[in-house]
Amino acid sequence: MTTRILIADDQDDIRNGFRLILDSQPDMTVVGEAADGAAAVELARTLRPDVVLADIRMPRLDGLEVTRLLAAETRVVVVTTFDLDEYVHTALRHGACGFLLKRSGPALLIEAVRAAMAGDTLISPQITVRLLQRLTAPPAAPPADPLTAREREIVTLVAQGLTNAEIADRLFISAGTAKTHLANIQAKLKARNRVGIAAWAWEAGLAAPGRTSAAG
Repeated sequence: MTTRILIADDQDDIRNGFRLILDSQPDMTVVGEAADGAAAVELARTLRPDVVLADIRMPRLDGLEVTRLLAAETRVVVVTTFDLDEYVHTALRHGACGFLLKRSGPALLIEAVRAAMAGDTLISPQITVRLLQRLTAPPAAPPADPLTAREREIVTLVAQGLTNAEIADRLFISAGTAKTHLANIQAKLKARNRVGIAAWAWEAGLAAPGRTSAAG
């Protein structure tokens, strides 16, 4: 099935860029664009897209209010320049299916749409790392470690906020191999997404402040 997407952003170049990225995917199509939040809500209720990509700072209604109004009807992924914790928490509390920084790149944008369709939540790695660093209470005991040495390297890099492409470059492997490793890691750890993998890394002591990968 083709995922139908509505883009809500007050900048023409951002909407055009997102459309080019998403329409290039064989299983995605952009069905509408909105330059302000009120238009986004109206279009979403008319077009009934599968996913709405919503900027935060828009005229009339901001993306957080758009999320609150639409999250019960459709999947909303917030895509913004601003990574303030208040925005992240409010968006997720209102039911957002993802929170991405615009600088995260095309691959993560596509991954966020697919995650939303799968009922998952994807958060930009940079934000994940910052939020996890605030978890100061150590676990009672480190979690069981079912991973290989290579998988532990990859988990460490995920916890540092690296994307699949960056992990592949760091470890001198292909992007496909990195993706396969991550799928295996996710299955072994029973993690829903990269956030879960990163959380496990912090609990296991693989992402302590100042720690670097053996491959780096």
